[in-house]
Amino acid sequence: MTSAAHPATVAGAVPGSPFRPVRIGTVPAPAEGFIARPETAPGLTAALRAGAMVALVPDRAPDPDLASIPAAQDWLRSSGKTQLAAASAESLWQSGEVDLLVWIDATSRASVLVGYAAATAEATGRNQATSCESVAAQFVDWLGETSCSWLVVLDDLADPAVMHGLWPAGPSGRVLVTANDAAVLPSGMQVLPVGPFNSREALGYLMARLATDPSQRLGAVELINELGFAPAALAQASAVILSSGVSCHNYRDYFIRRRDQLTDSSGAPPPAAAATWMFSFEHASQLSAGGSAKFLLALAAMLDGHGIPRSVLATPAAGEYQASGTGSAAGGAGPSAALDALERAGLLTVESVTAPPTIRMSPVLQVALRAAMPEGMRDRTARAAADALVQAWPERDTPGWPASGLRACAAALRPIGGDMLWAGGCHPLLFRAGESLDHARLTEPAVAHWRDLATTSDRLLGAGHPDTMLACQRLADAYLAAGR
Repeated sequence: MTSAAHPATVAGAVPGSPFRPVRIGTVPAPAEGFIARPETAPGLTAALRAGAMVALVPDRAPDPDLASIPAAQDWLRSSGKTQLAAASAESLWQSGEVDLLVWIDATSRASVLVGYAAATAEATGRNQATSCESVAAQFVDWLGETSCSWLVVLDDLADPAVMHGLWPAGPSGRVLVTANDAAVLPSGMQVLPVGPFNSREALGYLMARLATDPSQRLGAVELINELGFAPAALAQASAVILSSGVSCHNYRDYFIRRRDQLTDSSGAPPPAAAATWMFSFEHASQLSAGGSAKFLLALAAMLDGHGIPRSVLATPAAGEYQASGTGSAAGGAGPSAALDALERAGLLTVESVTAPPTIRMSPVLQVALRAAMPEGMRDRTARAAADALVQAWPERDTPGWPASGLRACAAALRPIGGDMLWAGGCHPLLFRAGESLDHARLTEPAVAHWRDLATTSDRLLGAGHPDTMLACQRLADAYLAAGR
């Protein structure tokens, strides 16, 4: 992918010679009404100079009253870090300051390895003839030596083990990380806390979002004060206001009543987004025929919110799950109408720059939705999500998307589904995910996957069960592929 700001030239055609410009990965699109936050995140541009390593983390306790509330700490994660990182990456790319831009979902080692392998092929011309691990090591070495200006963005890093031996560094490069805890970062990295908007930014954001109907702005100042300037709460509130026709004043009245209902016996009010997402959920149900949107959202809450292939939610399994909830043979509205309702309500985004399109959803919202599911619904939804992933998975993987997204969704679903995915035997999804890791030559993650599968199958099904014996055989193959 090239940009008009770059010369579309090739700096050599022999293996190992970089060509530029190169983009790897999909940078999230700007949110509706995005603002650069010049007052509450002013140091990012200056900090992100050549040779720098910078991390954006949530400002955990901007409000002392929320510091000891676990739910508040969860919602503080949604402070807009990824959006700021995306805006900085696009700015550097469009200005021509970087020749190589690599955007990676850093929630798993597999996704980092795949991103590095793709970048190696595009930036150096070297084909992946060996494992992803060896190619990734070559890429890290190349970054340290090249004079090509580069930026690597590692989004939502949660486990330091993911980056063991893979940290990029070099005098010509920049590293930008988003994380929810500074403890996962290496020493020496510059950390920039990102908290809520200030009053001026919050009001500017809300005014821009409600530009089409000035009457909806009535009570805007009072609303942003009630919402505590929280970016996630303001995004959800403005989406509902914009698509429902109510005013900020009306929404504020609804919000205060709901917040009072959610306030616990200690008298501590919940974080604003813990109430606003419920309004968005109810509004999405009203926008969709038969309330089918809320069942599609439940499926999405089981998967990887950083990137869900839209094809997963268009499978027969997804349709049957919606139908079981709505009581309609057709499942109410189709996936397109239901996704549109969810997007209008501020619960997810659909980006069409990939094929199939990418669905993004806040991981914090996903946790809240799963916690709110009635007894029995969680297992049923997880099973439907597993069936949908299997149906959406192509018979043969191709490099990159959507295979990377399907693997990430399967990995996200495993701890949620737990032993339920072993009812009646190992769910086919678990074997398909392992085969995809093998095909992508992700030897370390493949060994870990098959080892866990073999251990779990032995515990739940017994050593003599066919699924256990197959998992053990695949583990042996994975060990051989890893040279172990």
